[in-house]
Amino acid sequence: MGGPQYWYQVLLGRRDARKASRDAANANLPPPFFNFQQLLDNFQTHGLNLKDLVVLSGGHSIGFARCINFRNRIFNDTNIDPKFAATLRESCPRRGGDNNLAPFDATPSKFDTTYYNALLYKKGLLHSDQELFKGDGCESDSLVQLYSNDPYAFAKDFGVSMIKMGNLKPLTGSYGEIRYNCRKVN
Repeated sequence: MGGPQYWYQVLLGRRDARKASRDAANANLPPPFFNFQQLLDNFQTHGLNLKDLVVLSGGHSIGFARCINFRNRIFNDTNIDPKFAATLRESCPRRGGDNNLAPFDATPSKFDTTYYNALLYKKGLLHSDQELFKGDGCESDSLVQLYSNDPYAFAKDFGVSMIKMGNLKPLTGSYGEIRYNCRKVN
């Protein structure tokens, strides 16, 4: 996926569930309309901190979001670049087109810091993305600026936070299984 060549050691021996559940996977993800305090509270509930919130949000460097998840932002938010909003409105009208996609950043298939650069210019796709950078000098602003300028700091911190997140609520005992091949159930 590109990006800086900093790798983190993936810990082995973690138990995975035997069945996938979309509902369970999405149960603890903050919704795209959360404000900054709601985002931080959500992460802190799981033992994660502000740095984890900002750096793990950088996962939005890859992929797309559905219109239904950013429509309110492009029609109602004031902390959005007007030209950016107008461009998005072309494929995401006020009504309909719920499943139309837009990239989280200008390089949706590359793991890089373009996501953070977009936030500096009020071009965060989701309301929750832009909440990380308000331009008021708070600590999250400083982290966004750091990661936008230093891809190695982003990659290093991302690895640390991914390991931290991966260690949350591990399955133990007879629950789940340690996979022989991480891509499939034993």
